[in-house]
Amino acid sequence: MNSTQQKQELFKTIWAIANELRGSVDGWDFKQYVLGMLFYRYISENITAYINRLQHEAGLTDFDYAAFSDEEAIEAKEDIVREKGFFILPSQLFCNVRRRAKADANLNETLSAVFAAIEQSAVGTASEDDMRGLFEDLDVNSSKLGNTVQKRNERLCKILDAIGEMDLTTSPDPSKGGENNKPHGTNETNTPDGGSGYSSHLIDAFGDAYEYLMTMYAGNAGKSGGEFFTPQEVSRLLALIATDGKQQVQKVYDPACGSGSLLLQVCKVLGRDNVRQGFFGQEINRTTYNLCRINMFLHDINYEKFDIALGDTLEEPKHWDDQPFDVIVSNPPYSIRWAGDDNPLLINDERFSPAGVLAPKSKADLAFTMHILHWLGSSGTAAIVEFPGVLYRGGAEQKIRRYLIDNNFVDCVIQLPANLFFGVSIATCIIVLKKNKQENKTLFIDASAEFVHEGNKNKLTEENIRKILAEYRERKEVAHFSAYVDNACVEENGYNLSVNSYVEQEDTREEIDIDRLEAEIHRVHANVNRLFEEIDRLTKEI
Repeated sequence: MNSTQQKQELFKTIWAIANELRGSVDGWDFKQYVLGMLFYRYISENITAYINRLQHEAGLTDFDYAAFSDEEAIEAKEDIVREKGFFILPSQLFCNVRRRAKADANLNETLSAVFAAIEQSAVGTASEDDMRGLFEDLDVNSSKLGNTVQKRNERLCKILDAIGEMDLTTSPDPSKGGENNKPHGTNETNTPDGGSGYSSHLIDAFGDAYEYLMTMYAGNAGKSGGEFFTPQEVSRLLALIATDGKQQVQKVYDPACGSGSLLLQVCKVLGRDNVRQGFFGQEINRTTYNLCRINMFLHDINYEKFDIALGDTLEEPKHWDDQPFDVIVSNPPYSIRWAGDDNPLLINDERFSPAGVLAPKSKADLAFTMHILHWLGSSGTAAIVEFPGVLYRGGAEQKIRRYLIDNNFVDCVIQLPANLFFGVSIATCIIVLKKNKQENKTLFIDASAEFVHEGNKNKLTEENIRKILAEYRERKEVAHFSAYVDNACVEENGYNLSVNSYVEQEDTREEIDIDRLEAEIHRVHANVNRLFEEIDRLTKEI
């Protein structure tokens, strides 16, 4: 069975697990349990493989950490936490807890203690912030699992078994790694990945399982699904644009990172080792913040290589000491409220003050844009998904666009197809920002027709992505698809950045043949006259 077939089998298994376990728990809420247990299994197997590899290299070829004693294992805790960021006793590993689960009348308490111990293992170390609260959404005592302890434990057993039985030993996929054939660990079967002690194809399998679960749950979550998850193909397009021409970067940033899908797409495009100083993000929603950190671990991003913060990016940004960033990719929330001019300090904030005006209180879109621009490195690229209203609305937003165009920061505007995002049917756009442009021009691409329809959503195919990326690189104007416009023209047009203001729409109407139309009218008129004559004849006969 090839890797594609194995992946499809994995997805079928996940779907079956979700349907079987949903029961009285809403599918959207149940993601916390499925994803949380998947994460628990991953870190258990990851740390076991890491320790086993070290012992095997030392000549202890029969060593198995899962069968080791807690008393002896604790002696290595400090060194393991320094490397992995966390520690799990052998008795607390997923496989051992699962093995004892059916006989454990206090399974809920056992799991709660295990999760607390894993988080506690990082306290006082460099990984404390990365581990804190990772299991807080996995409530093993929730009444949603059952009205009695027995019922809850029965359901917890089912979850442990279902996650434990998932076949995550998929064959390596040679397409994994950087777009420019940069290695992402190694793809050799049963070969440890870069010292993690975990083979890269197993990491890919866990990552694939996570992405599929997130897509499945986001699709069923309505509007809320789009708040934390950007469809993979849109994430990929943004990552390809933002990294275009770059072999390596120092730091990648997303100020509204959701579950981290955009950051991880940059990892896939460049290869993990080619993001030298790591991945940075901030998220305002606590549950989504936890999901993002879990996603980093599931994709084998070591705690030293990511810094995900909790909080309001616009009013309490957490990464002042880490900026500027080489690559910024983001899909900020559309037209949400923010303090704006209600907070007199913001107009003097160095992120917003250059435009001389703040984004409207009811529409924070361009506040995120200004924040991103300020934290973008001098040779960096930012690719941002935006609500289309920011392209043409007047007032303060027009003044901000004027600042962006007059200073030649807008590199490209791409109109995307409608109905790409979960819970959002509008046609969004991408704004690309740069600080080192050579020409005082802006590229406009109309990609509104670049999609296929799948289920009740539209989707960008790999061919669609290649077409958009090729035009972004080449900037050769294509009729009805792109235009490369002098910024003076944009100024004359009132700083309107709507793509359809510059890319002429193709006229798909059929040319009318006047002579044929007149002949058809004459024929219809003659038929009407004959019908009236027939009616008159019938009337006289009556």
